[in-house]
Amino acid sequence: MARKNEKLEWKQNGSERLLHTPILDVKSLDETSPEGYRGKYIAFDAPDWTLVIPAVRDSEGDDFVMVRQWRHGLGAVTSEFPGGVGEPGETPEETAARELEEETGIRAGKITLLGSCNPNPALFSNRVNFCLAEELDFGGTLHPDTDEVITCLRVNKQEVLDSFCSGEYLHALAGTALCLYLRYIGRRAD
Repeated sequence: MARKNEKLEWKQNGSERLLHTPILDVKSLDETSPEGYRGKYIAFDAPDWTLVIPAVRDSEGDDFVMVRQWRHGLGAVTSEFPGGVGEPGETPEETAARELEEETGIRAGKITLLGSCNPNPALFSNRVNFCLAEELDFGGTLHPDTDEVITCLRVNKQEVLDSFCSGEYLHALAGTALCLYLRYIGRRAD
């Protein structure tokens, strides 16, 4: 729960949309500090995102289902959890189910919301939701968006934990997802 602290809160004098894209708007904010300093700042106004952790525990192992895809900002391929932008009116669980099926062809019998946070409060206005998908049905078909070129892979959970922040495991939000997953699993084991 956010605490109100008038000594830290800035006053917004106005905003201007500088750029509109399908995934976010870039805005210029005119704001004044509590001490009276006035400045212009950039913010990204985006819809909420959801990452989904498909967890598999069976005779083949204790694994995650990950997606490999090209990331334009990094200019490289990453391995990360499926996810994407929420549609208007969708709950995080609904977004998780839709994105999981689109990017992996998997349907989940159970989806649990693990938590939500802001991806970077200095720049972004939206939230990122993290969901756990269990009771997986692998019988579906991949149907990614037209600009998504994706490969799915099943990776041992320990490999993901041990390799995070190296190689292809560089997505910072996947680290938040792992943290929330480990907290949830730890509570469930108690």
